[in-house]
Amino acid sequence: LNDNAAIKYDLEAWFPGSKTYRELVSCNNCGDYQARKTKTRIGRAGSGDAQILHTLNSTAIATERTMCCILENYQQADGSVKIPEVLVPYMGGKTVIEAKE
Repeated sequence: LNDNAAIKYDLEAWFPGSKTYRELVSCNNCGDYQARKTKTRIGRAGSGDAQILHTLNSTAIATERTMCCILENYQQADGSVKIPEVLVPYMGGKTVIEAKE
């Protein structure tokens, strides 16, 4: 896919433990490459006007990598993890995950 995508967008995040950015999400516009390979067409049945379509691919989200990124970036000195502000509504209003011994 990488060589055949017309355009590719990657979302990367900082991982302080390894001092590097890593890919979390990848989205590719493959144009008509995949449709030609799979003979995928679109059009009204029986009309003879079927056309090759364009395809998109996306990894959506690499869950484990995203969790590791949040933990690495938001872990506090006492071992607790501050929940990023944008995620607080999805955590029932909780702002910190306390460390356990």
